Amino acid sequence: MRIKRGVNAVKKRRKIFKLAKGYFGNKSKNYRIAREAVMKSLNYAYVGRKLRKRDMRSLWIARINAGARENGISYSKLMHGLKVAGIDLNRKVLSDLAISDAEGFAALCEKAKAAL
Repeated sequence: MRIKRGVNAVKKRRKIFKLAKGYFGNKSKNYRIAREAVMKSLNYAYVGRKLRKRDMRSLWIARINAGARENGISYSKLMHGLKVAGIDLNRKVLSDLAISDAEGFAALCEKAKAAL
């Protein structure tokens, strides 16, 4: 008895069309073109997740630098001073402190200056 694979083929196509929903023109209507567009989109999404981490880190560094310069120290000297002082805070936390808790960040800057 032969196996008919129509059900699985329809499921496969339906999955692609669901991902291609909202695409312009044939990209959402034609299976072959939709499949290419979806594969490209998924690849862009994968790369974008990596780039977002890079972008956020540079944003954090810019915020820390701005806060540090308000307290009379450069970013690189602040980071080195914190390391020497044994204060182990990551850039995400430091940037949040620079924005939300200016007094606390100023205290950290003073400790970093003292450690240098």
